[in-house]
Amino acid sequence: MRVRRVNRAVLNLRQAHRAVWHLFSWWLNTPTLPRPLAVLQAFLDRRAEEVWGHVWVSGRRILISLGVGLVLGVPLGLYLGRNRRLDAITAPFIHLTYPIPKIVFLPLLLIFLGLGDASRVVLITLAIFFQILVTTRDAARSLPQAAIYSIQSLGGTEWDVYRHVLFPYVLPRIFTALRISIGTAVAVLFFAESFATNSGLGYFIMDSWGRTDYERMFAGIVAMSLLGLTLYLGLETLEYWLCPWEFRGRAR
Repeated sequence: MRVRRVNRAVLNLRQAHRAVWHLFSWWLNTPTLPRPLAVLQAFLDRRAEEVWGHVWVSGRRILISLGVGLVLGVPLGLYLGRNRRLDAITAPFIHLTYPIPKIVFLPLLLIFLGLGDASRVVLITLAIFFQILVTTRDAARSLPQAAIYSIQSLGGTEWDVYRHVLFPYVLPRIFTALRISIGTAVAVLFFAESFATNSGLGYFIMDSWGRTDYERMFAGIVAMSLLGLTLYLGLETLEYWLCPWEFRGRAR
């Protein structure tokens, strides 16, 4: 039910945005801000296949990056949250590297990994890895010790603590980190695809801008927004099914 309300609210917000966009386009009356209908036609005419081809490339890059970030960040964050000594050793390194804007590494990645998908996927993964790692570690730190004693008193092993107590406890926070990471991933994706490539929505938008084809450019911007929105709503739905206790708690 909550997911339906969120989806309905998002749809209403999109309709309001389209109305404001149409009013500004009508008021300014300039080709640099095309009407929403003209942008919609860019999705429906012969160029539609080109737009959605770039959507597929960008979506694949983000999904792979999110998957790699999860596989690396969640287990490490859980382990650091439980192992205070190792956490104290690695904390200075995390504090030094986390604030660095990861997009500065793109030239190096292009040199060492080439101009294909690998360099862009690694860049996005670097950007979201620390968000997932830090959120998971901090959530694991906050687990009440009494919950661990309870399962250990029943003969539970360390693996049982991770599986039945720690992971369910931090899972909602992991979804929160993922939702934040989507915005970061889309922003880094646009930068990574804006040069030294011929595929992806970032390339499509910048190429359209260079051709002064503003209808095509706005079609790419809308497509990138829809990509981020789809991923966000997908995570919201997945969290609803995997963390039902969290939503029951919010309802109360």
